[in-house]
Amino acid sequence: MNILRLLDKLSYDQFFTTEASKLEKITNTSLFGKKAAEPANRQITGGALKNTLTDALQLALVLEYLENEYYAIGLSTPGLIPNSDRTVFMQISKHESAHVGFLKTTLTSLGTTPGNKPTFDFTANGSFSPFTDYNQFLILAQAFEDTGVRAYKGQAGNVMSNKVVLQAALQIHSVEARHASQVRRMRANKGWIELADGGNMPSATHPVYAGEDLTNQAGYNTGTLFGAAAGSAAYDEILSGSDAETIAGLFIV
Repeated sequence: MNILRLLDKLSYDQFFTTEASKLEKITNTSLFGKKAAEPANRQITGGALKNTLTDALQLALVLEYLENEYYAIGLSTPGLIPNSDRTVFMQISKHESAHVGFLKTTLTSLGTTPGNKPTFDFTANGSFSPFTDYNQFLILAQAFEDTGVRAYKGQAGNVMSNKVVLQAALQIHSVEARHASQVRRMRANKGWIELADGGNMPSATHPVYAGEDLTNQAGYNTGTLFGAAAGSAAYDEILSGSDAETIAGLFIV
């Protein structure tokens, strides 16, 4: 079962309401994890390489925990999300839940215990009020999705030792990019990032966009023909693991 079929199944409501036994459900969600473990066993010969791979997955899991809980709370808060937007966030929430399940299964298949879900404070110690103000809910949704896109990109090199995991990470990365673009447009922003400007975002979210104004790619200045904004927007920059941890840490108790 490839990751796309897994995500389709996990996003399909009847998967959760079917009369199949719990064992059958576990078997269904474990197939990909077993497939991921096979190349890992062949390719990983030292603890350092395995740690690089699993540490990247643990970071991704923290980010997915954060997004998954954020949308779950938002959707369960009466009157917060307008009916016109609920369908979007219900679907995004299903995707994030599927990502959490995949990452936990894969870590387990690699012989590593998935990290526990942190305790989150989505107010960032009083800086935000996303569950009483829909505009702030959208602001943080954009920040989280934009962070996820850059963070997955930044970890690509750390999961290259396992081609199955790399493929899945890239597939999740593209889905996160679609989430980000959708939420950005819901806030009347462009679907892509220009310079280091998230688009009408508070200063607390600026670390999410730091470095996005780079226009030099492989020695070529991409802003030469069309200007710095278009040149920078043509290439999305990575977010290092430490930077992603710092951003997520703002919302972890």
